[in-house]
Amino acid sequence: MTRADAGDPSHHGARGVVRFLGLVVLGAVIGGLAALAAVTFVAAVLWLNDLLLVSPRGRMMFAHPEWLAVATVLVPAAGGLVVGQLHRAIPERRPHTPADVIAAVQTRRGRLPPKAGALSALSGLVSLGAGASVGQYGPLVHMGASLGSAGARLLRLGRSEDNITIACGVSAAIATAFNAPLAGIVFAHEVVLRHYALRAFAPVAAAALVGHVIATNVLARGALFHVADPALPRPWEFAAFLAIGGVGALVAGAYMRAILGVGRLARRLPVAAPWRPALAGATLGVVALWVPDILGMGQETLRFATIAGAFGSVELVVVLALKLAATALCLGMGFGGGVFSPALVIGTLFGALCGTLVATLTGAQDTFVFYAICGMVAVTAPVIGAPLTSLLIVFELTGSYALTTAALASVTLASPIAAQLFGRSLFDIQLAGRGLDLSSGRGRAVLEDARLADLMSREGVTLRPETPVDEAVVTLGQAGHGEAYVVDATGRYRASVTLADLEVMREEGRGDHPVSGCPRTPRPVLGPDASVWEAMRHLQEVTGEAIAVVDEDDVFLGVVFEATIAQAFLRYSDELRREEHGTG
Repeated sequence: MTRADAGDPSHHGARGVVRFLGLVVLGAVIGGLAALAAVTFVAAVLWLNDLLLVSPRGRMMFAHPEWLAVATVLVPAAGGLVVGQLHRAIPERRPHTPADVIAAVQTRRGRLPPKAGALSALSGLVSLGAGASVGQYGPLVHMGASLGSAGARLLRLGRSEDNITIACGVSAAIATAFNAPLAGIVFAHEVVLRHYALRAFAPVAAAALVGHVIATNVLARGALFHVADPALPRPWEFAAFLAIGGVGALVAGAYMRAILGVGRLARRLPVAAPWRPALAGATLGVVALWVPDILGMGQETLRFATIAGAFGSVELVVVLALKLAATALCLGMGFGGGVFSPALVIGTLFGALCGTLVATLTGAQDTFVFYAICGMVAVTAPVIGAPLTSLLIVFELTGSYALTTAALASVTLASPIAAQLFGRSLFDIQLAGRGLDLSSGRGRAVLEDARLADLMSREGVTLRPETPVDEAVVTLGQAGHGEAYVVDATGRYRASVTLADLEVMREEGRGDHPVSGCPRTPRPVLGPDASVWEAMRHLQEVTGEAIAVVDEDDVFLGVVFEATIAQAFLRYSDELRREEHGTG
């Protein structure tokens, strides 16, 4: 490259275009791999369901019906045993979920661990294959994200590109699973990236399109369910759809609270973590002897719930309540799997119940499917925190503008109400419980993930407690600092003193006194693992040039200057701005 080329803006523009096109091609490749992995995963689950007598087809073809009851109890319990042992090999002792994907992207950590990703996918496969009441889309999303992260790691790409490749894998997984490329694109932006940078849009769209082509043409994957052209709803029914949204938010909240509550209860049980899934599986199997609809993903239940008259009112209430409880039990006790599929089933059952009640009161049974679909999105959208994705799934699965408009009425109330009462999504609630609060935006999340240890300096002035005030003043003057940190002979931090207070002591004739007698200046003291966000919050409360950093034994490690914290804030903010506006 000549010097003239180096200063030519068109040359840099050309390089940028080449890099961008390369990222689009990489997104398409990741999309193809994620789509193949997703279809293989779903096929393996269906095969296991037939083999292990979980599916209605497998149960009907079984030659020894007298053993069905035994299999119904033993298969989920055995699956729980296997899952519990798999989780022992994961550092966190739990399967990784979409919440881990969101955390990696929002904190810009990226680099999803491949071993944990593979074991989590296997855990989800065993859980679903054995009939646990969990979803398939959570494992698919994490599996696609792990493939995207592996691609970025293999090519040694930067953090921004890593986030984009993760989103590509997620987009392809959703597009493949639902035969809904638009929903896959929006889900990746709405839930994972949480911005709509043009630089990310094209690779994510390429991944979704490749996944869609593979799902529909190469491997002929069918849609989740089909809905025939329905009758148009009457004007007054839109008020009912709005009401379904309001009540659906409460159902979604109950679903999320039940999962989290069982998880807290499980940790207090006198049962070791590896054995809890087996206990949940056995309990699930016993209940399934009477209500087999609660086993597995519930796709058959989902399909039948959209048909008027397939379930009676009492049956809908029973299956809805038991499916919610079974999902909370399985996920809370440690089975691997997602929350999306069960939310779809629970929401559809809730909507079908509303439709049945409306039909009983008004006789309007020709629009029954509208109520089922509205209930589905009213529960699902708050759980995953993706109202736009939920609406696009309805449109792409049904091709009905009327159904999508009705669903929009329900989402209009469901998502805001649930967000105010419970949180943006179950994923965000789980991350908040782990110390990552995304409610204030991505900037805060990045600062909460950044640690003071990376900003620490040894340039702070340290004094022994016995150091005379006169000597301390000279030392501070030579160093050009306005405060010092009193550290004893064992290296432990004792106090902070300012040059102004030391000067006052000199003027009072106490220059030969030790600095331990100087008035202590209130200063925040933090550990090296404290976040930059916490340091900024402390600096708002007190004035000073630095924060002392100590370990758990109060041993002085160094300081973090206020200017350094401000520079870190500006640097992270600029990185996010460039990433989200496609300039980085």
